[in-house]
Amino acid sequence: MVSFGSKALPSRRHKTHNLTEDNLMAGEDNSYGRRKKDTRRKAAKGYREFEGDHRQKGLSGWGPDGTVKPEKPFKHKNTSEPKTYRLRKQVDPEMAKYFSEIANVIEGNEVDLEERSVICGNALEEARGKELELATDYIISHTLQALLEGCDVDHLCRFLQSCAKDFPYIAMDRSGSHVAETALKSLSLHLQDKESYTLVEETLATICKVIVVNPVDVMCNCYGSHVIRSLLCLCKGVPLDSPEFHATKSSTVLAERLNFRPPQLDGNGVPHQQGLPELLKFFVLEMFKCAQKDIAILQVEQYSSLVLQAILKLLAGHDEELWHIIPLLLGCKKENSKEGNFIEIDEVRNIVDLMKETAFSHLMEVILEVAPETLYDEIFTKVFRNSLFEVSSHHCGNFSVQALVSHARCQRQVESIWEELGPKFKDLLEMGRSGVIASLLAASQRLDTHAQKCCQALAAAVCPANEPPKCIVPRILFLESYLCCEDKSNWTWPRGVKMHVLGSLILQTVFKCLSGFIQPYVSSITSMETDHVLEAAKDAGGARVIEAFLSSNASKKHKQRLVVKLRGHFGELAMHPSGSFTVEKCFTACNVSLRETIMHELLAVRTELSKTKHGPHLLRRLDVDRFAAWPDQWRLKQSSKESAYKDFYATFGSKETQSSKTDSFVDPSYHSSHPKSVKAMRKEIDQCLASVTKLNVSGHKRHPEGAEQGSEKFSKQTLDEDVLKIKNKESKKKKNYGSIEHASAAARDKEPSQSVDKMEKKRSWKDGLSKPFTKKLKV
Repeated sequence: MVSFGSKALPSRRHKTHNLTEDNLMAGEDNSYGRRKKDTRRKAAKGYREFEGDHRQKGLSGWGPDGTVKPEKPFKHKNTSEPKTYRLRKQVDPEMAKYFSEIANVIEGNEVDLEERSVICGNALEEARGKELELATDYIISHTLQALLEGCDVDHLCRFLQSCAKDFPYIAMDRSGSHVAETALKSLSLHLQDKESYTLVEETLATICKVIVVNPVDVMCNCYGSHVIRSLLCLCKGVPLDSPEFHATKSSTVLAERLNFRPPQLDGNGVPHQQGLPELLKFFVLEMFKCAQKDIAILQVEQYSSLVLQAILKLLAGHDEELWHIIPLLLGCKKENSKEGNFIEIDEVRNIVDLMKETAFSHLMEVILEVAPETLYDEIFTKVFRNSLFEVSSHHCGNFSVQALVSHARCQRQVESIWEELGPKFKDLLEMGRSGVIASLLAASQRLDTHAQKCCQALAAAVCPANEPPKCIVPRILFLESYLCCEDKSNWTWPRGVKMHVLGSLILQTVFKCLSGFIQPYVSSITSMETDHVLEAAKDAGGARVIEAFLSSNASKKHKQRLVVKLRGHFGELAMHPSGSFTVEKCFTACNVSLRETIMHELLAVRTELSKTKHGPHLLRRLDVDRFAAWPDQWRLKQSSKESAYKDFYATFGSKETQSSKTDSFVDPSYHSSHPKSVKAMRKEIDQCLASVTKLNVSGHKRHPEGAEQGSEKFSKQTLDEDVLKIKNKESKKKKNYGSIEHASAAARDKEPSQSVDKMEKKRSWKDGLSKPFTKKLKV
């Protein structure tokens, strides 16, 4: 008998059953029936059917004869090493029955944590020597995952060390890959334990040494690729399921390229844990050493490209390793190791052609993102220069150009890009390559060069010289509709059509530029018809364009001209999640009179708005409750805030801000002079103003005495401020008269009378507030 804590199950060696092998292979065992509902992977039609999933083009897996075979060679593949085949043994029925009983035990609730660990460890000992067939069995692989999650670190490491020689085959299997992933996730938890660190490191080193013998097959396999990326993340010390190193969303990449989000180089924003940096470097360098002959495969294969991208991102900032890896990925000769001479002229044409392949195009994007500055400049000079328009015209290559432009390091590079692509803006738009233009606009704005020329070229591309400039913004908002129109001169605003995503992003980038560069765009957006402005405000992309314009340093006069067109619709816009941001921007950009108009419209929908998810935030931000109860106090606060902002920007703002300080509030996030400090200072000003005039309306309704307490706090704070002013005057008198005693006596004589006068004023103010407040309570 084999003991499992308080449970005792017959050993599989002494138990027989009546299930035939055919029934077991077909999944007819009733003990597995209820587990099918909990499976995370799609059930196979039969035990042997899963082999068919591996017989796809370009994938490794099991052959029809029951052997594990590597991937089919590509047409240009030239490898000298013979491929190894591993005979896959079937799971015997007795072993299958044993793991069925184990599954029933560990799934129950009657087993405590300590007993569960013992059961899992004993079961893994029974699997020793048979890990390959068990891990690749669709049903038993689920049980193995549960065992690997519940066992202790010793049994976990022994299991992996025992199956290390078969780990690549397990990783390339549909079911086995999940077992491998589960084992790595369990190891990541134990890696944080100092006592287990050495054992885990030895186990991972054993697995890595096996993989590097023939890494190409694993990297090019759809399942093996994911396992290797998880293994790399584990060695780096980042979460195994981090999307940054598996599949980055295109929206995230686009946001970084257009300066809407800071770059995430070197895993910034990704939580780091205890890692194995030396093992990571060993694993990566040995993989490239062994796969050097097959680099042509890795460049264009989909799944290997994902592995290579993950490697580059994990090594971002490690210039020494990147100098070794990137030239290999570009197909450069090893002997060209001298800096500035990695890329030979005869290799350039091949690299340009490779960028027209989907997999290599994605890989080149990451290369340009992480490349050291000197290496980036060499790639820029030798590969892209004089080929920018050719590569930009290709449906895959243009993404490499976007990455090149977005990661430009200096003004010289942007100038060179502008010389090639600036005159081609219209051609790029007609070919649907607006992303290249958006990236160039963002780079010129980030590096403060050629921004005005880019804005002018874009305007000329959508609005010929013989047409009025008012059509610029509408045509860019509906860029696809405009470009598809045969008679572009008679194009009109389409009704009920979603606005172009890249077009709206381009306009948002444009409105970040200095006001002198964007006058045609300002004129165009302020000349839009009222119903068009409203339709744009209701569209997610159009609303962000309006917000970008209202946050720009355009004059207050132009901003109010646009805000007036939304009069009568602020309540309607506020009910929409995206529209609420537009309402808030309108409120910030306009004068006090228009603000009161917005407040009256919001009051009409306050009840419905407060029930939405975003409504309470908007009501609180605009202080709608205060306006409803004490409009005069609300006006005073708005005037004080405006004065404070203007004084602050007059002192600390940029020259552009100071020149327009009398026109509007300027959003500090759009200026280059200490943006973080400005934002923090603006928040501090808001907090100070709020604390001076703070009255909790909802609190007053429930507790009338709270009004007196709030007013008393206000008086006390004012009194403290008066005392502070007197002390400041006192210090001045010390300097003027040079007599400490005389200054102190004067301050003592003056302080009581001023303080009493101030207190009396605040008390009368408090009494004055209590009258309308009492009336409100009676109602």
